Amino acid sequence: MNEPRRRVYGSDHDDPHPYARPGRAYRELVGGPLDGLLLDVTGQAEAELAGGAALITEIGQFGPGGRALYGPRPTDPRIWDWEGDCP
Repeated sequence: MNEPRRRVYGSDHDDPHPYARPGRAYRELVGGPLDGLLLDVTGQAEAELAGGAALITEIGQFGPGGRALYGPRPTDPRIWDWEGDCP
């Protein structure tokens, strides 16, 4: 059985291919306003990824332009857990 297609964070609503693509590296976002999306980290060094990211979201606690903080799960750095929102 094929794995379901997963939408990638940052893809436009009119993007003809907003899903994960073969040959690229992704992190799964878990919890918070971006739950279920994938973050494309292709070309990023592991040291850069260790600190996580503040990702722009329109649906977080601070509304449009706010950030959702995600960081690597200690037991599996391919999964990033939501750590909260910030303006």
